Amino acid sequence: MRLRIWGCRGSLPTPGAETVRYGGNTSCVEVTLEDGAVLVLDAGTGIRQLGSELLERGIRRFHVLLTHLHLDHLEGLRFFGPLWDRDVSVDIWGPPSPVCSLRDRVARSFSPPLFPRDLREAPARITFHDVPREPWTLNGARVSADLVVHPGSTVGYRIETASSSFAYLPDHEPALAGAIADRSRDWISGGSLAEGVDLLLHDAQYFEDEYEHRVGWGHSSVADAVAYADAVSARRLLLFHHEPLHGDGSLDRLGARARELAGRNGDGPTLAREGMVLELP
Repeated sequence: MRLRIWGCRGSLPTPGAETVRYGGNTSCVEVTLEDGAVLVLDAGTGIRQLGSELLERGIRRFHVLLTHLHLDHLEGLRFFGPLWDRDVSVDIWGPPSPVCSLRDRVARSFSPPLFPRDLREAPARITFHDVPREPWTLNGARVSADLVVHPGSTVGYRIETASSSFAYLPDHEPALAGAIADRSRDWISGGSLAEGVDLLLHDAQYFEDEYEHRVGWGHSSVADAVAYADAVSARRLLLFHHEPLHGDGSLDRLGARARELAGRNGDGPTLAREGMVLELP
């Protein structure tokens, strides 16, 4: 599997001179499988540029997997070029709701006064799916989804092939359920998704002192992200969903803090940045 980061900022896009190195687009990760098939994780503003590239590559069928429908994970979908191409087929997966279908919930962001065009006008062949409770297969990859601790209906994903695995938990506050190190793995939010993965992409929005004033907001401190990776025995941790107020210098310090907490300076936790490409064995 090959992963490319198109957006890793949290909560709000942050273009500007202070966010050049890590990027200002909100959550979007492209996953390319061995046969060339593409899965797209979340539809933050990073998906706009990805859409243009997918069309240039001639890719006309793929899957978009949404963790939840907060705007920073959905706002790029309206500007996703493939949706406006009649030759494209796209399957959109997302968390279920007992109140409203996934299509109807997504369609709200495509309606006035938020947007001038209705989702029904998009010419692409779009199919919506609630994520199933049991693992399912997409283009040969095994995909699992489960609810995680974050306001509203939110899922994390685990994607694995015969040779590699990774988990994607960009918005996650596992410490809200109690001290992570003191809980058995089956009582840790998202533990079954992240257990033993080769790569864990995990929310690390705050320094520890910032988190003290934001408990319950749905995001993790860098210390909790490192503790979580250790608790689930993830082989590598990629810190994700960067705080809008953190410029490049702040994120450098957050990365250093993560490596300090992990007790590793060379191959310890790293920060996601736009344009980063990760090859899983």
